[in-house]
Amino acid sequence: MTTAGRRIHPSGAMVLIVDDVPPLAEQYAYDIRRLGGFRTRIAHGGAEGLEILGREVVDCVILDLEMPGLDGFDVLRAMEHRSIDVPVIVYTGTGSFDRCVEAVRLGAFSFIDKAEPMERVVQEVRLALRQTDLRQRLGELERGAAESSPLIGESAAMIEVGAAIDRLADIPSPVLVLGESGTGKELVARELHRRSRRQSEAFVAVNCGGIAEGLVDSDLFGHDRGAFTGALKARRGAFERATSGTLFLDEIGELPGGVQARLLRVLEGGEIVRLGAEEPITVGARIVAATHRDLDAAAEAGDFRDDLLHRVNVHVIRVPPLRDRPRDIPLLAAHFASTLPARLGRSPRPVTEAALAELRARSWERNNVRELRNTIERMIIASDGPVLDLAHLPPDLARPRPRAAASFAPPPPRADAPAPSYQEQKRAAERAIIVAALQANEWVISRTARSLGLSDHSSLIKIMNRLGVRRPGK
Repeated sequence: MTTAGRRIHPSGAMVLIVDDVPPLAEQYAYDIRRLGGFRTRIAHGGAEGLEILGREVVDCVILDLEMPGLDGFDVLRAMEHRSIDVPVIVYTGTGSFDRCVEAVRLGAFSFIDKAEPMERVVQEVRLALRQTDLRQRLGELERGAAESSPLIGESAAMIEVGAAIDRLADIPSPVLVLGESGTGKELVARELHRRSRRQSEAFVAVNCGGIAEGLVDSDLFGHDRGAFTGALKARRGAFERATSGTLFLDEIGELPGGVQARLLRVLEGGEIVRLGAEEPITVGARIVAATHRDLDAAAEAGDFRDDLLHRVNVHVIRVPPLRDRPRDIPLLAAHFASTLPARLGRSPRPVTEAALAELRARSWERNNVRELRNTIERMIIASDGPVLDLAHLPPDLARPRPRAAASFAPPPPRADAPAPSYQEQKRAAERAIIVAALQANEWVISRTARSLGLSDHSSLIKIMNRLGVRRPGK
C-alpha cells in the first residue's frame, strides 16, 4: 500500500505496531524508537489497530499476521476497503512463506520473521517510508510537468529573474514572488527549490485562493480526528508534508485574517498545532509565497497584516508579464509546439513565421504564458497539416482593443490647498487605472479582472470597494 497526498520525513514518522502479545509489541516499540528515532504507537489487536488508523496519522504499520479475532489478513482487507493508504510490514512467527506472500498480494509492502534482528526491522521501515516518499515525489513531478509552463526566456527581464533565483536559492529566509496571473510564479518557486540544497526534500504547493475559507486552517496546519464536523480521520497539513523542503503559498494575499495571524505565529516560532490538537509540532520548511496583488496597498487598507507582510517579503522576485518580454514568445511557442502534441496524441509541428508574428502582436493580458500555452494547444488541435499557421489561430484571439488613456497625475491643487500626500496620489493613480480598465471593458467585472491579471472577479470587487469605485448611475 502507498501513502497518497502527504510527504513522510523519517525523523518524525509514526510507526504503529499491531500485535496481541503486549510484551513483544512493547519491546518492538522500544527498539524501533531507540534504533530508528521513530515515534511509536501500539495496538493490542486488529480491531484496535484499525481504530487507530482511522483516527490518527500513521506513517508505517508493523502487523502481526496471527492474532485472535481480526487477524493480519483481515486488517489488510479492511485497510483496502477503507482506503487507508499506509505501508504495511507484516511479521510472523510461524515461518510460513506462503502466508507472507498472500499478505503481500493483499497489499503489504514486505514481510519479516519475528526472529529477525531489530536492525533489519528498522531498515525495512526506512525502505517502506522511502518508497512511499519517492512515489509521492514522482507524482508531484508528473503533475508539475503536465500542468506548468516552462521558465523559458532569453530576454533581459528573464535573465534577471534567473539571476535572482541563483542568489536566493540557498537562503532560508522567505521569498515573495510577484507577478500577474499566468506569468509563472510557481515555476520560479520550483526553480528556487530545485537549485537549493533542499532539492531532495519535498516541494508542497498550496493555492491559498482556491481553498474554501473553512478548510484553509486544515490544509495548512492539519487536523486531528473529530476536530470539526466531517473530520473522520487525522490529516497532515501542508507544513508537515513539506517537512524540511519548500512550502509554496500561492495567492497568499487571499488568506483570511485569522489564518494570516496563525501563519505569522508559525513563521515566528517554527511550530504548528493541528486543529483539535494540543501538542505543537516543529516544522522547518522554507516559505516561498506568491501573489498578483499589491500587498502594500492591501496592508494599508487593512486586508493584509502588515507584520505578516514584513515576514514574507524579506526577498522579492518580480516575474515580468509576457507583453514585456516579446522576445521570449517564439521560444515559448516553439517549446509548446514540440512538447504538447505527445499529450494530445498528435505529432509535433513547427509554428510558421507568420503565426509567430501574430502571436508577438498580442498583449497576453488575460493569462500571460498560460494563455499562450493554451493558444498553442488549440492550434495543434485545429491543424491537420505539417505546420501551425495563421489559419489555426483561435478565432476569439482578437487583438486587444485600445484602452482609454488613463491620467495618473492628480489635478493641480488650489493655491490655498496643501499638496496631496504620496498615499493620496497613489490611491488616485490606482483608482484611475481601475476606472480606465472598467470603461475599456464596458464595466463587465469578470472581463476587466482578466484584463488586469487578477485571479477572479471578487478580487476586483474588493479593490473597487476599497477605492470607492462605482459604475456611473449605480
